[in-house]
Amino acid sequence: MDYFKGIDPEIVNWVIIPALIFLARIMDVTLGTLRIVFISKGDKTIAPLLGFVEVLIWLVAITQVMQNLSNFASYLAWAGGFAAGNFLGLRIEQMLALGQVVVRVITVDSGDELISRLTNRGYRLTALDAKGSRGKVNLLFMIVKRKKMTEVIDIIRDYNPNAFYSIEDVRSVSDTSLPSEEGERKRSFTKFLPLRKGK
Repeated sequence: MDYFKGIDPEIVNWVIIPALIFLARIMDVTLGTLRIVFISKGDKTIAPLLGFVEVLIWLVAITQVMQNLSNFASYLAWAGGFAAGNFLGLRIEQMLALGQVVVRVITVDSGDELISRLTNRGYRLTALDAKGSRGKVNLLFMIVKRKKMTEVIDIIRDYNPNAFYSIEDVRSVSDTSLPSEEGERKRSFTKFLPLRKGK
């Protein structure tokens, strides 16, 4: 290739080309993983843009593979890049902590103290008296940003290490469901961007 004039062809075929395929595959699979996450959140802007860049990079990578069908290192680079891209995409998604989650807490102890701890930290929740297989329990519902999930779990465990809780992703919520510390910021954005509603 003209790009690699003056470089040993063996190094180009067995090192440089596979390395480029590996990097391109990491990039396109990472973008694909993030695109799926944004689609699941109902995003209509970022997901298509990621899809465009993802396919563009994929075409570049597959072109190199097709031009080097006799090069076994290209196949390994393709597969390795796919695996690494999945891992990296999930790691980035975890760091971004996109969206909201609903946290459900079931405890046999009185929930008043836990409610007080959570509300004092700015979280809004709904508490219900319920009946479990072993008697009366307290059932708490709350919707929080995923970025705040670790803090909420720490509060719950500090209150009662044996409390049962479950966490589930939420596609969209209304302003009033957000913690007060985030609600004001969210309301300021909705003056310019309408809130997406889940179907």
